[in-house]
Amino acid sequence: MHRIIVSDIFGKTKSLEKISDSLSGTVEIFDPYDSVSMNFKTEQEAYAHFSSEVGLEKYTEKLKEYLLNLKKPVSLLGFSVGASAIWKLSAEQEIVNVLGSVCFYSSQIRHYREIVPQFPVQLVFPSDENSFSITELIEQLKKNKRVKIHQAPYLHGFMNFHSPNFTPYAYALYLRALCNVPCNTCIQMSEFFRISDFSKRFVSG
Repeated sequence: MHRIIVSDIFGKTKSLEKISDSLSGTVEIFDPYDSVSMNFKTEQEAYAHFSSEVGLEKYTEKLKEYLLNLKKPVSLLGFSVGASAIWKLSAEQEIVNVLGSVCFYSSQIRHYREIVPQFPVQLVFPSDENSFSITELIEQLKKNKRVKIHQAPYLHGFMNFHSPNFTPYAYALYLRALCNVPCNTCIQMSEFFRISDFSKRFVSG
């Protein structure tokens, strides 16, 4: 199985490299900055740079072009804006080699609720977002048969060392869940969150 981690606004970081090294199979990191280490000091600095130099539309097109040129079957793992890019691409009829995806805390999904994914998407939402109601969004999105939704009891960025919301315990738990998916299996599967801590929070569409 070929897996692609689609990065957030921080780009390729030690945090993502650790996740990549932990997963089985062939894993690569796709980021907005062509693998150049940006070494942003703060989330605000990373956001400002991404917004002015890249943006979601350009990042999505860049990912689309890459996937179209990659002929082999892949599964996608996206974080924040990377998850948003995956969500936007999930409706593209041209993208036929994605077997499934896991998208962590994409807040931009709220602007693209009309999307009907063509491949399975596992959405992982945080416990809360200041800018919109996660509960309302979940109610809308869970009607789609290709979408499975999990709301984690942690804040946006809990898997990212560089985020002020990084939560070590949650990081270890979710990384273990990711690692439990066999390398020859699509990363999107109901067993992904078969963890007793979260069984009551799993919502299936």
